[in-house]
Amino acid sequence: MKPIKTATFLYIFAFLVCIETLIANIEGFSALHFISKPLILSALILYFIFTTPQQETVAKRLTLCALVFSLLGDVLLLFVFKSELFFMGGLLAFLIAHILYCLVFLKQRNSTLKPYGIMLFFVAYAIGLFVFLKPGLGDLLIPVLIYMLVILLMGITAYLRKGNAPNNSFKLVFLGALFFMVSDSILAINKFYMPVPYSDFSIMFTYALAQLMIVLGLKEQL
Repeated sequence: MKPIKTATFLYIFAFLVCIETLIANIEGFSALHFISKPLILSALILYFIFTTPQQETVAKRLTLCALVFSLLGDVLLLFVFKSELFFMGGLLAFLIAHILYCLVFLKQRNSTLKPYGIMLFFVAYAIGLFVFLKPGLGDLLIPVLIYMLVILLMGITAYLRKGNAPNNSFKLVFLGALFFMVSDSILAINKFYMPVPYSDFSIMFTYALAQLMIVLGLKEQL
Protein backbone atom coordinates (compact mmCIF):
# COMPACT_ATOMS: atom_id res chain seq x y z
CA MET A 1 0.00 0.00 0.00
CA LYS A 2 1.32 3.42 -0.94
CA PRO A 3 1.84 5.56 2.19
CA ILE A 4 -0.51 8.51 2.47
CA LYS A 5 1.20 11.89 2.25
CA THR A 6 1.08 13.98 5.42
CA ALA A 7 -0.47 16.96 3.60
CA THR A 8 -3.28 14.77 2.25
CA PHE A 9 -3.90 13.28 5.67
CA LEU A 10 -4.06 16.73 7.28
CA TYR A 11 -6.88 17.68 4.90
CA ILE A 12 -8.74 14.48 5.75
CA PHE A 13 -8.14 14.97 9.47
CA ALA A 14 -9.30 18.61 9.34
CA PHE A 15 -12.44 17.51 7.47
CA LEU A 16 -13.27 14.89 10.12
CA VAL A 17 -12.69 17.38 12.95
CA CYS A 18 -14.94 19.92 11.22
CA ILE A 19 -17.73 17.36 10.92
CA GLU A 20 -17.42 16.45 14.60
CA THR A 21 -17.07 19.96 16.02
CA LEU A 22 -19.42 21.85 13.71
CA ILE A 23 -21.96 19.72 11.86
CA ALA A 24 -22.49 17.07 14.57
CA ASN A 25 -23.41 19.80 17.06
CA ILE A 26 -26.20 21.19 14.88
CA GLU A 27 -29.66 20.25 16.08
CA GLY A 28 -30.86 17.21 14.18
CA PHE A 29 -27.35 15.96 13.37
CA SER A 30 -26.28 14.88 16.87
CA ALA A 31 -26.40 11.20 15.88
CA LEU A 32 -23.32 11.93 13.72
CA HIS A 33 -21.25 12.01 16.93
CA PHE A 34 -21.39 8.20 17.08
CA ILE A 35 -19.61 8.06 13.72
CA SER A 36 -17.59 11.26 13.42
CA LYS A 37 -15.97 11.19 16.87
CA PRO A 38 -14.44 7.68 16.63
CA LEU A 39 -13.38 8.39 13.03
CA ILE A 40 -10.94 11.10 14.16
CA LEU A 41 -8.73 8.76 16.21
CA SER A 42 -9.32 5.86 13.82
CA ALA A 43 -7.90 7.95 10.98
CA LEU A 44 -4.94 9.02 13.12
CA ILE A 45 -4.21 5.41 14.09
CA LEU A 46 -4.22 4.28 10.45
CA TYR A 47 -2.01 7.21 9.45
CA PHE A 48 0.44 6.35 12.24
CA ILE A 49 0.55 2.67 11.26
CA PHE A 50 1.14 3.28 7.55
CA THR A 51 3.63 6.16 7.81
CA THR A 52 6.01 4.92 10.49
CA PRO A 53 8.90 2.51 9.83
CA GLN A 54 7.81 -1.10 9.41
CA GLN A 55 10.14 -2.43 12.08
CA GLU A 56 8.51 -2.77 15.48
CA THR A 57 9.95 -0.77 18.37
CA VAL A 58 8.82 -0.38 21.97
CA ALA A 59 8.10 3.32 21.40
CA LYS A 60 5.96 2.57 18.35
CA ARG A 61 3.95 -0.12 20.16
CA LEU A 62 3.41 2.14 23.19
CA THR A 63 2.28 5.04 20.99
CA LEU A 64 -0.12 2.81 19.09
CA CYS A 65 -1.55 1.46 22.36
CA ALA A 66 -1.97 5.03 23.66
CA LEU A 67 -3.95 5.92 20.53
CA VAL A 68 -6.11 2.79 20.82
CA PHE A 69 -6.94 3.53 24.47
CA SER A 70 -7.73 7.12 23.48
CA LEU A 71 -10.15 5.80 20.86
CA LEU A 72 -11.72 3.56 23.49
CA GLY A 73 -12.09 6.59 25.77
CA ASP A 74 -13.77 8.54 22.96
CA VAL A 75 -16.28 5.75 22.40
CA LEU A 76 -17.07 5.29 26.09
CA LEU A 77 -17.65 9.02 26.60
CA LEU A 78 -20.26 8.93 23.83
CA PHE A 79 -22.52 6.97 26.19
CA VAL A 80 -22.25 9.01 29.39
CA PHE A 81 -25.92 9.89 28.99
CA LYS A 82 -26.72 6.23 29.78
CA SER A 83 -24.67 5.87 32.94
CA GLU A 84 -21.92 7.59 34.93
CA LEU A 85 -20.01 4.32 34.62
CA PHE A 86 -19.25 5.21 31.01
CA PHE A 87 -17.60 8.42 32.22
CA MET A 88 -15.50 6.42 34.68
CA GLY A 89 -14.58 3.97 31.92
CA GLY A 90 -13.59 6.80 29.60
CA LEU A 91 -11.54 8.39 32.37
CA LEU A 92 -9.73 5.10 32.97
CA ALA A 93 -9.05 4.60 29.24
CA PHE A 94 -7.52 8.08 28.92
CA LEU A 95 -5.58 7.56 32.15
CA ILE A 96 -3.95 4.49 30.60
CA ALA A 97 -3.32 6.42 27.35
CA HIS A 98 -1.56 9.20 29.27
CA ILE A 99 0.59 6.68 31.16
CA LEU A 100 1.59 5.04 27.86
CA TYR A 101 2.51 8.44 26.41
CA CYS A 102 4.59 9.11 29.53
CA LEU A 103 6.50 5.88 28.94
CA VAL A 104 7.19 6.88 25.32
CA PHE A 105 8.42 10.32 26.36
CA LEU A 106 10.62 8.90 29.12
CA LYS A 107 12.37 6.62 26.61
CA GLN A 108 13.49 9.82 24.84
CA ARG A 109 14.20 11.93 27.92
CA ASN A 110 17.19 14.18 28.41
CA SER A 111 18.61 12.94 31.71
CA THR A 112 20.60 16.16 32.22
CA LEU A 113 17.53 18.40 32.07
CA LYS A 114 16.23 19.87 35.36
CA PRO A 115 12.53 20.66 34.83
CA TYR A 116 11.93 22.46 38.14
CA GLY A 117 10.50 25.60 36.56
CA ILE A 118 7.99 23.80 34.34
CA MET A 119 7.07 21.48 37.21
CA LEU A 120 6.31 24.48 39.42
CA PHE A 121 4.14 26.01 36.70
CA PHE A 122 2.19 22.79 36.15
CA VAL A 123 1.67 22.18 39.86
CA ALA A 124 0.48 25.76 40.43
CA TYR A 125 -1.94 25.40 37.51
CA ALA A 126 -3.25 22.07 38.81
CA ILE A 127 -3.77 23.41 42.33
CA GLY A 128 -5.66 26.44 41.00
CA LEU A 129 -7.89 24.25 38.82
CA PHE A 130 -8.49 21.77 41.65
CA VAL A 131 -9.65 24.54 43.99
CA PHE A 132 -12.38 25.44 41.48
CA LEU A 133 -13.39 21.84 40.81
CA LYS A 134 -13.30 20.34 44.31
CA PRO A 135 -16.81 21.42 45.50
CA GLY A 136 -18.43 19.74 42.50
CA LEU A 137 -16.40 16.52 42.38
CA GLY A 138 -18.29 14.52 45.02
CA ASP A 139 -17.50 10.79 44.80
CA LEU A 140 -15.21 11.42 41.81
CA LEU A 141 -12.72 13.49 43.84
CA ILE A 142 -10.06 10.75 44.10
CA PRO A 143 -10.34 9.49 40.47
CA VAL A 144 -10.19 13.05 39.11
CA LEU A 145 -7.24 13.90 41.36
CA ILE A 146 -5.33 10.83 40.15
CA TYR A 147 -6.16 11.73 36.54
CA MET A 148 -4.91 15.29 37.05
CA LEU A 149 -1.62 14.03 38.50
CA VAL A 150 -1.08 11.67 35.56
CA ILE A 151 -1.76 14.31 32.90
CA LEU A 152 0.62 16.67 34.72
CA LEU A 153 3.21 13.90 34.58
CA MET A 154 2.57 13.58 30.85
CA GLY A 155 3.26 17.30 30.40
CA ILE A 156 6.46 17.09 32.43
CA THR A 157 7.75 13.99 30.63
CA ALA A 158 6.98 15.64 27.27
CA TYR A 159 9.17 18.56 28.36
CA LEU A 160 11.96 16.16 29.40
CA ARG A 161 12.52 15.33 25.72
CA LYS A 162 14.00 18.80 25.22
CA GLY A 163 17.56 18.59 23.94
CA ASN A 164 17.34 14.84 23.28
CA ALA A 165 14.80 14.97 20.46
CA PRO A 166 14.83 16.96 17.22
CA ASN A 167 13.69 20.50 17.98
CA ASN A 168 10.57 20.27 15.82
CA SER A 169 9.66 16.92 17.35
CA PHE A 170 10.05 18.32 20.86
CA LYS A 171 7.91 21.38 20.11
CA LEU A 172 5.11 19.38 18.50
CA VAL A 173 4.94 16.83 21.31
CA PHE A 174 5.18 19.39 24.11
CA LEU A 175 2.53 21.64 22.53
CA GLY A 176 0.38 18.54 22.03
CA ALA A 177 0.68 17.72 25.74
CA LEU A 178 -0.31 21.31 26.61
CA PHE A 179 -3.35 21.16 24.32
CA PHE A 180 -4.31 17.88 26.01
CA MET A 181 -4.22 19.66 29.35
CA VAL A 182 -6.32 22.52 27.97
CA SER A 183 -8.89 20.10 26.54
CA ASP A 184 -9.19 18.14 29.78
CA SER A 185 -9.37 21.35 31.80
CA ILE A 186 -12.28 22.66 29.73
CA LEU A 187 -14.03 19.29 30.03
CA ALA A 188 -13.56 19.26 33.82
CA ILE A 189 -14.72 22.86 34.30
CA ASN A 190 -17.76 22.22 32.10
CA LYS A 191 -18.71 19.05 33.97
CA PHE A 192 -17.85 19.89 37.57
CA TYR A 193 -17.85 23.69 37.92
CA MET A 194 -19.96 25.61 35.39
CA PRO A 195 -21.11 25.32 31.76
CA VAL A 196 -18.50 26.56 29.30
CA PRO A 197 -19.82 28.29 26.15
CA TYR A 198 -19.16 26.21 23.02
CA SER A 199 -17.58 23.53 25.21
CA ASP A 200 -18.28 20.70 22.72
CA PHE A 201 -16.33 22.58 20.05
CA SER A 202 -13.41 23.72 22.23
CA ILE A 203 -12.94 20.37 23.98
CA MET A 204 -12.90 18.32 20.79
CA PHE A 205 -10.85 20.81 18.77
CA THR A 206 -8.06 21.07 21.36
CA TYR A 207 -8.15 17.30 21.95
CA ALA A 208 -7.87 16.45 18.25
CA LEU A 209 -5.08 19.00 17.83
CA ALA A 210 -3.26 17.53 20.84
CA GLN A 211 -3.36 13.98 19.49
CA LEU A 212 -2.31 15.11 16.01
CA MET A 213 0.67 17.13 17.28
CA ILE A 214 1.87 14.32 19.51
CA VAL A 215 1.71 11.79 16.67
CA LEU A 216 3.42 14.11 14.18
CA GLY A 217 6.12 14.89 16.73
CA LEU A 218 6.79 11.29 17.70
CA LYS A 219 6.89 10.17 14.06
CA GLU A 220 10.01 12.27 13.59
CA GLN A 221 11.91 10.16 16.10
CA LEU A 222 10.50 6.65 15.52
